[in-house]
Amino acid sequence: MKAIHTAVFPVAGLGTRFLPATKAIAKEMLTVVDKPLIQYASEEAINAGITNLVFVVGRTKNAIIDHYDKAYELETELALRHKDALLDVVADVVPDNIHCVFIRQSEAKGLGHAVLCARPAVGDEAFAVILPDDLINNTNGNGCIKQMVDVYAQYHGSVIGTQTVDVSESDKYGMVSGPKLSEKVARVDEIVEKPLPSAAPSDQAVVGRYILTPAIFEKLLTTERGAGNEIQLTDALAELRKTEEIYAYSFDGRRYDCGSKLGYLEANVELALQHDDLAEEFCSFLKKLEL
Repeated sequence: MKAIHTAVFPVAGLGTRFLPATKAIAKEMLTVVDKPLIQYASEEAINAGITNLVFVVGRTKNAIIDHYDKAYELETELALRHKDALLDVVADVVPDNIHCVFIRQSEAKGLGHAVLCARPAVGDEAFAVILPDDLINNTNGNGCIKQMVDVYAQYHGSVIGTQTVDVSESDKYGMVSGPKLSEKVARVDEIVEKPLPSAAPSDQAVVGRYILTPAIFEKLLTTERGAGNEIQLTDALAELRKTEEIYAYSFDGRRYDCGSKLGYLEANVELALQHDDLAEEFCSFLKKLEL
């Protein structure tokens, strides 16, 4: 088994739920405390041993490209002012061993199409897919992608991150079902994109973390437009399941749906309460609020 070297970040979406904030900036550049969402995602990949970061961007996502570029003027100014701690913060966005690739998704055809766009950079190896909208924080252990890389190494098949949701919300998620193989791992026997609650196969929802074998690309090539008139990754996975095993992994950690305003606010509050420099004062502030 080859190690997972590459992570794909589909970041071409318009972020309409956060307008007008996202009129001029990418939604993935919205900050949670002091880092943009995309950086939480890339750090999760890097901490899993991934060294190739592939960003599938849209026409308006230049801020993401700039964030992962070297900021010569800023770094020079920080060095001249001997602000070494801040210089390290800027430099650590892209460690020396990390390679970044940017691919343009010329038309918004859905998540499945975005993943297919990354094929030239991925090659014939298994790879991760991370959706930055889903910020997953595990304070007591490995990040979600590292956990899933370990599951892939054990089961030798595609792995989908899942969590339990209320079935009444099944039309917001891809939903999976299948027999449990361990406490955290199940075989995927059925996967459906955004089914009505009456048709949901279980209460297990797909979240924005995947480890995929390269066979997914051939399935994506023939996947018709589905829910939302888009090429859905879930539909391609349903076809892939017919030819190879796929596994669902119930990850350790707290997921924040930062594609929604409520989830984004929850992430800011809870991560601020875990921040070394802010936690104590912020906690005191919250206690003073008359709620």
